[in-house]
Amino acid sequence: MADELSQEKINQVLSFNDEQRAKYFFTEVTKNNEIWILSDEHGCVMLNSEDEDCVPVWPNQEFALAWANQEWQDCQAQAISINKWFSRWSHGLTDDELALVVFPSADEQGLIFYPDELEFELKQLIKKGRK
Repeated sequence: MADELSQEKINQVLSFNDEQRAKYFFTEVTKNNEIWILSDEHGCVMLNSEDEDCVPVWPNQEFALAWANQEWQDCQAQAISINKWFSRWSHGLTDDELALVVFPSADEQGLIFYPDELEFELKQLIKKGRK
C-alpha cells in the first residue's frame, strides 16, 4: 500500500514535465505494485491522441482522483495490482488496440506507451529492484 502523499509532494510532482512524470510513474508503480485508473459505470476513462485511443494511468490514488473532475467527476479511482495488470490488462488492452497515456497532466499531455512496452519497462524495473 502506498504512503499518503503530502500536498507539497503532489504539487511538486504535478510541475514535472512528461518525461519526469513517466519516471515518477514507473518508480511508484514498482514500489507500490499497483497502477491506478479512473472508471465509471461505462468502464475506464479514455483519451484520444492524434493516432491512438488511450487509457490514462496514474501512479497513485491522489493523482487519479485529481483528474476526477468536470466531465469525469462521477469516476472512481481504481487500483489494479501489478500482477493483475500483467495477467489481464496488458493482453486485453493490446487485443482492444488501445495504448496508455502515462500520468497525463491536467491538459491531457503525457507519454504514450503500448501495453507491451509498459509491461516490459515495469518488469525490467522490478527485476532490477530484486538484484
